[in-house]
Amino acid sequence: MKKTTFNNQFILGITLVSAMGGLLFGYDWVVIGGAKPFYERFFDITNSPYMQGWAMSSALIGCLFGALSSGYFSDKYGRKLPLITAAALFTIAAIGTGSVNQFTPFILFRLIGGLGIGLASAISPMYIAEISPAEMRGRLVSINQLTIVIGILAAQVVNYLIADKVQAGATNEFILNSWNGQNGWRWMFWAGTVPAVVFFVLSFFIPESPRFLAKAGKWKEASATLQRIGGAAYAIQEQKDIAETLKGTDSNIDWKVLKSKKVRPLLILGIVLAVFQQWCGINVIFNYAEEVFTSAGYSVGDILFNIVITGTVNLVFCLLAMRMVDSWGRRKLMLLGSVGLAVIYFLLGGSYYFELKGLVILLLVMFAIATYSMTLAPITWVVLSEIFPNSIRGTAMAIATTALWIACFVLTYTFPILNKMLHASGTFWLYGLICFSGFLFILKKLPETKGKSLEEIEQM
Repeated sequence: MKKTTFNNQFILGITLVSAMGGLLFGYDWVVIGGAKPFYERFFDITNSPYMQGWAMSSALIGCLFGALSSGYFSDKYGRKLPLITAAALFTIAAIGTGSVNQFTPFILFRLIGGLGIGLASAISPMYIAEISPAEMRGRLVSINQLTIVIGILAAQVVNYLIADKVQAGATNEFILNSWNGQNGWRWMFWAGTVPAVVFFVLSFFIPESPRFLAKAGKWKEASATLQRIGGAAYAIQEQKDIAETLKGTDSNIDWKVLKSKKVRPLLILGIVLAVFQQWCGINVIFNYAEEVFTSAGYSVGDILFNIVITGTVNLVFCLLAMRMVDSWGRRKLMLLGSVGLAVIYFLLGGSYYFELKGLVILLLVMFAIATYSMTLAPITWVVLSEIFPNSIRGTAMAIATTALWIACFVLTYTFPILNKMLHASGTFWLYGLICFSGFLFILKKLPETKGKSLEEIEQM
């Protein structure tokens, strides 16, 4: 049998455009962490852990609505239009968040940015999975996580460059009245406008997902895209496989299907994995880096530099994951990540408990981020994008992604409260227990999907 020659340039091009949703997701998600020491003083919320939690987690409410709506819009209008919409929302949020002078409008624009994150987080990996040949799908979907990591690192570098004038021991009043306290935090948000506009423009030039087109009965358009991906023979075989999985379904979602014996276990698996990716606790290091590193004895200036270090580690190990996802497989990497984080968190909690300072904490944080970046961060999105049947993929992905953002909201909102009640040691020990529980669940429930087409996975 003749081996298919794929149009790698075309595949990579549309993958990178779609993955810009991940880039903006990462930037918008993390930029607030670097701006935190300044906007909190500007809005005078430094003494209110509840207001601090609301400022950090408000975007997640937008994420919830964005993720919830993604199922309806992606199954009704396709994958392309929601990506364009997400890009527009990112642009509005970047401009608006940096322009406000009061806390309420600040929250409003964070909600708008959250809508963009919710849409992009569900649609981008799903779109990439649907245009990817089976043997390279893991790597291509992981590009979305790579762009998330690049967005995170870009936000960290921008924050560090803008705020590099912060001096050790600076008082709240000094920071408030400094350029950083009045204007620097604004430029951190405004910098996201450039990639948002680029994403918006380029999204008009990518094709619609061939699997959505087939589901909508537009077989001619689906065939044209599949031929550009892998040639005529590849297009014929893919259409045959897609048609087989769509047999007996229609273009409208039958919500009873989600409760069926065939789909329900997959939906539960997707929801648990999505929730676990957040409750493993790593995002508190990005969003509450100030608290994490202050507890370890670092100053504000040192903290911003440490954040850049952690972002670099995040990028390097995400690249490593892309090399391993299609060879090692999804299941092994998920198991490695969950047990690895459990061990690191128990050590990290112990370090805080015995009041170890400085380099020890930084190294453990780096190990945690490296483990997460190589395993749970990209692999969860790969698994979610491929385990659901063609006929309900948009809706099922929306449900799983919504669960992820609910979990993320709970994690982000509760960290300041947990940190105050349990201290850093108890909080990280709690995350360690969650990670060990996740390891046991993955060991029992997660099958291996590497090397299989979306239709083969559905037939499994």
